[in-house]
Amino acid sequence: MKRLMLSCKKATEMMEKKITFGLSPVEKFQLFLHTTMCDACKTYQKQSVLLDKFLTKHSEQMESKSNLPTLPEEVKAKIINELEKQ
Repeated sequence: MKRLMLSCKKATEMMEKKITFGLSPVEKFQLFLHTTMCDACKTYQKQSVLLDKFLTKHSEQMESKSNLPTLPEEVKAKIINELEKQ
């Protein structure tokens, strides 16, 4: 039974692993078991998923904005020169 029960620290690590890499069936069960008994970790998991969705959406928006025109190289060099003089 001890092998099935996770500490809160291990549970939160698994939550992040789940989002990034996925979990094995045993890890999924361990996490499920822990979050059914631990309200703090259940809340953390919801917040983590929400934060990941927000950051993914924000990242996609930033990538789509990267198609905006950039400064010419000579202008960038001039700005850098001016900053280095200060």
